[in-house]
Amino acid sequence: MVCEQDPLVRKIRDLYERISSLSSLKPSEDVNTLFTQLVVACIPPSLVDVTKLCKDIQDMRSKLIRLCGEAEGHLEAHFSTILASHENPLRHLDIFPYYTNYLKLSQLEFDILTKHCPNVPNRVAFVGSGPLPLTSIVLASFHLTTTTFDNYDIDPLANSKAIQLVSSDPDLSRRMSFHTTNIFDVTHALKEYDVVFLAALVGMDKDEKVKVIDHLAKHMNPGAILMLRSAHGARAFLYPVVDPCDLRGFEVLSIFHPTDEVINSVVIARKSPLEKHSTVQQPLGPMKLPDKFFDIEMFNPLLNHVNLMEELDLEEHLSSNPF
Repeated sequence: MVCEQDPLVRKIRDLYERISSLSSLKPSEDVNTLFTQLVVACIPPSLVDVTKLCKDIQDMRSKLIRLCGEAEGHLEAHFSTILASHENPLRHLDIFPYYTNYLKLSQLEFDILTKHCPNVPNRVAFVGSGPLPLTSIVLASFHLTTTTFDNYDIDPLANSKAIQLVSSDPDLSRRMSFHTTNIFDVTHALKEYDVVFLAALVGMDKDEKVKVIDHLAKHMNPGAILMLRSAHGARAFLYPVVDPCDLRGFEVLSIFHPTDEVINSVVIARKSPLEKHSTVQQPLGPMKLPDKFFDIEMFNPLLNHVNLMEELDLEEHLSSNPF
């Protein structure tokens, strides 16, 4: 059981207390400093297993993830407003301090997607696109240059800000649309997508995340790809963790744990060919493999592509390990 005697946990606890005492999480010197310290503390490889934290620290982690989500939302809205003040917002994306991270993450996700989905997808959905939909923009601009992107967010203001960013671009304004709706209200439309991306902060805790995944499993087309963002080690203090056993109705293909400043792990899964989906004791989930298969760090930040020699490929592992 990992509790407050662990130096890293003590540091994160201290930062949590300081962050939670702030009067606002909108960008400011104090907010920027504290969250930078938090991210720096969580990035290095760590043996911390968040499933083995004592209850007090588990509760703190859950609250911290929500604070991170709120602060991230404010940060994206702030920079989306600044970008919209430019005549051509997409030419100035590099003013966002984490733009390079998004370039790296999108490259990683594209490489993973290409390996498991060799055909260029016609339609992609991004669930939880937010006011600064950088993943969709980067993928549409540099990687999936003929694909149509449907972006879903529950916040009308977020979508309004996002639309302002792409409206001046003739190509992206034609291929990208924004829908203000709760994803639970989207059913038949989900069958139209070859690939669905699920943002890290859609479903802020395990139960919420699993409900969203179950909904996608119920309505996505068999064979369609689901790409999710997760977290590993101490990075799980910043974002929710998606375990393979959470992906009922999907076949988990691969899991990637970056080791550089890109925070999120990437999970790729394929909708099972079974037409019927139920959340009540249906053996639709992937085989639960020993934890060692999910602890490999796969992404070499010195390369612009996935090192396939180090890839954790569950599809191949399952095919060669019937038990």
